[in-house]
Amino acid sequence: MEYIPLTKLAKVIRSKNAGPYELTFDIIFKEKSGYEKAVRSRVINEELISKLYQIKKEDIINIVYFPEALAVKITIVRPRPAGSLGETDVYGAQQHAPLLNIKIPY
Repeated sequence: MEYIPLTKLAKVIRSKNAGPYELTFDIIFKEKSGYEKAVRSRVINEELISKLYQIKKEDIINIVYFPEALAVKITIVRPRPAGSLGETDVYGAQQHAPLLNIKIPY
């Protein structure tokens, strides 16, 4: 089976604050065909997110597919509340890097 990097299919892969206790990740695809490949493959799932972010599945609030926007939104519990002692990314804008290594079956 051949794989294509998510970075080739998506035009936006980002993370951001979703309040002081949550982080959200957005993956917005360039084309409908790439979005549909990702959805059909079921690669973006709780098991993968749990592994990539080294969190329990219970800390994944949701994974939502938005076909109208060709997007996937993932929300997780922040490892540390925004602005708390030891927290290093108050805006949550630098947490998307593990998603860049996802490969989608082609």
